[in-house]
Amino acid sequence: MVVQFEKLKMQNTLNRILSLLVLLPAILFVVTGLRWLVAPAGVAPEFGLTLNHGVGLSSQVGDMSAFFLTLGLCMLTALVSGRRNWYYPAILLLSITAIGRIIAWLIHDAALALDLIAPEVIVAAILLIASRRLPDEN
Repeated sequence: MVVQFEKLKMQNTLNRILSLLVLLPAILFVVTGLRWLVAPAGVAPEFGLTLNHGVGLSSQVGDMSAFFLTLGLCMLTALVSGRRNWYYPAILLLSITAIGRIIAWLIHDAALALDLIAPEVIVAAILLIASRRLPDEN
């Protein structure tokens, strides 16, 4: 019985660490999305972008804020609700983004942005683990 208690305690500790590993990038994504809405000139260079004008600027602000806010809000919803299915949209967005960057490098002569690809892959992996380990409250 003591062994089971210790095992349960360790599992709870690991789940808390995993929740924190989900929470931190979720907050970062929400903040980045909000920055795209209120101060795009400050956040665009972090992604190697220069701001366009007119419809181009509208697309940059709209698309980038939607991307990051969706990521962060799906992750936060998964944590708060305990529903695993909320991890999957974020996993898809991050994975497809990383694949798109690799395709851009292979086919379109873009720079290989490993500094952007690595966090996308790492966070997607963390979310996949979270979707399997953290409680699912149906």
